[in-house]
Amino acid sequence: MRLNPAQQHAVEFVTGPCLVLAGAGSGKTRVITNKIAYLIRECGYQARHIAAVTFTNKASREMKERVAQSLGRKETRGLIISTFHTLGLEIIKREYAALGMKSNFSLFDDQDQLALLKELTEEWLENDKNLLQQLVSTISNWKNDLMDPSRAAAAVAGQSERDRIFAHCYALYDRHLKSCNVLDFDDLILLPTLLLQKNLVVRERWQQRIRYLLVDEYQDTNTSQYELVKLLVGARARFTVVGDDDQSIYSWRGARPQNLVLLKEDFPALQVIKLEQNYRSSERILKAANILIANNPHVFEKRLFSALGYGSELKVVTANHEEHEAERVIGELIAHHFINKTQYKDYAILYRGNHQSRVFEKMLMQNRIPYRISGGTSFFSRSEIKDLLAYLRVLTNADDDSAFMRIVNTPKREIGPATLQKLGEWALQRNKSLFSASFDMGLGQTLTGRGLESLQRFTGWLQEIAALAEREPVAAVRDLIRGIDYESWLFETSASPKAAEMRMKNVNTLFQWMTEMLEGSDIDEPMTLTQVVTRFTLRDMMERGESDEEADQVQLMTLHASKGLEFPYVYLVGMEEGLLPHQSSIDENNIEEERRLAYVGITRAQKALTFTLCRERRQYGELVRPEPSRFLLELPQDDLNWETERKVVSAEERMQTGQSRVASLKAMLEKAKGA
Repeated sequence: MRLNPAQQHAVEFVTGPCLVLAGAGSGKTRVITNKIAYLIRECGYQARHIAAVTFTNKASREMKERVAQSLGRKETRGLIISTFHTLGLEIIKREYAALGMKSNFSLFDDQDQLALLKELTEEWLENDKNLLQQLVSTISNWKNDLMDPSRAAAAVAGQSERDRIFAHCYALYDRHLKSCNVLDFDDLILLPTLLLQKNLVVRERWQQRIRYLLVDEYQDTNTSQYELVKLLVGARARFTVVGDDDQSIYSWRGARPQNLVLLKEDFPALQVIKLEQNYRSSERILKAANILIANNPHVFEKRLFSALGYGSELKVVTANHEEHEAERVIGELIAHHFINKTQYKDYAILYRGNHQSRVFEKMLMQNRIPYRISGGTSFFSRSEIKDLLAYLRVLTNADDDSAFMRIVNTPKREIGPATLQKLGEWALQRNKSLFSASFDMGLGQTLTGRGLESLQRFTGWLQEIAALAEREPVAAVRDLIRGIDYESWLFETSASPKAAEMRMKNVNTLFQWMTEMLEGSDIDEPMTLTQVVTRFTLRDMMERGESDEEADQVQLMTLHASKGLEFPYVYLVGMEEGLLPHQSSIDENNIEEERRLAYVGITRAQKALTFTLCRERRQYGELVRPEPSRFLLELPQDDLNWETERKVVSAEERMQTGQSRVASLKAMLEKAKGA
């Protein structure tokens, strides 16, 4: 497909700062990939001097594949296509000495972070879960705003006691991470940005390394990401950012759509190019989206249009309650699938909150319709599996400080933050891993008493298990699980005995898989413990790859998760005040972002779009009678077909009718299969 004039202009403008305002479905990825090819083939740029950054691994993977198809592997050697955080990590790896760090630093995930903060702040927060979550969010916001602990403390001086305690906890947390040579997710942007701000030599080195920068989904950048962009492009300002202010839906995690406005102020020569032709949706769907989003204020005006025809009218279905809503949606979906011989993966059910999915999931299961909930917890991201894999990572690589930090006090064994901080400082001075530093004779100079005793008892035992693992890996893993008495720990820490049983079942499943891989089979050769651990570490990524996306399943997901995707047939459910817009947004007068969320939902649809709402809905155990969403009323009413149940029926009658309708559809399906 050839580029349209606006896309061509966006590709060929390379002499200065460029903002491409790309509406939904307007081919922005094509522009980015074509621009990379144009820079290399027509402008004399070497691939290793170009970087393209986006926000998700999936998006960067797709971009890499498209560029490789367009240019070939040889021409793209050295090209950086990554997420912001991966680019930040690359800078840290190259500049660790300038940051005053050891080269073998470790990364904390959100569970590691929460566990450490819980332990560090027990004295001040008294294990209050809400306060702990607020602290995590506040520290993240401070880091995103480029505030270290001293700046955070200065900012909250004279404010509430809670804010001052949070700043104190931030300082404790920061000191602990530094002493143990650990980084959290936000550090991957914070540290490179602060380094480039303060260190001219490093800044010039990276400006020479990255001579042209492309940024996708620019509207999702936060303060630190925008500052990193500015520092990388410098005065030369050779960059292209692609974004859509109408699809900025992540303010809750620090995104600032006003960064689009700042671009014009910081780079007065900014060239703004609009992509307004949509290649995804019918004209009617786009008309509804345009009219809805026009209710938001805009710095840059744009209007999507389509050459795909006007399309079918948009349906609004009113149900009696949420079970009835699910019945109507799934009943219509089955009928549509049967009549039009479509695939199940052509259908998406989008909702504002995860809790709305349950009734749809139940109805799909009852009717044996395959479905997939996006964003579900994978087997390998469960905490009990991550715990066990961390133990195995230390057994196979004693230098893995990140894994060591996760297991050293899980289950609890009197090795607290103070002990770990002193161990971390000792290891840092001697350039050793935490595990090997624990055996140093001199450690007793800085660490004494029960902390040292508990630490060395644990690492000594782990060393014995590691020695056994070399001879009998299956026996070693069995001894490990028994030795830490993990089952008792699960019963102590799980929400209920049933939850503990389920978690232990997961551990046993993992052990069973490991045993099969270690012992081999008629088909597969036995593997070493190191090979098994490596396979498991990669397996989650592979499992969540294309096989899931290619499967023929109805897609269930939140509106946030749907961004960037498209489906022929979309059901946007729960179009009610209090759900969309969300009640908290109504209370905080933040309707604009909710309207953008509705706009994202509408523009996912290619051929047909159905809205649903309920007359009654159960919320927090109470029956409420919600009003239709204001967004439904803002849409062009001539394009909507409001379907309502004219006859009031009893619950029994409705249930019988619903069941017979589904039963007859299933019979038709079976008959069709037989034919």
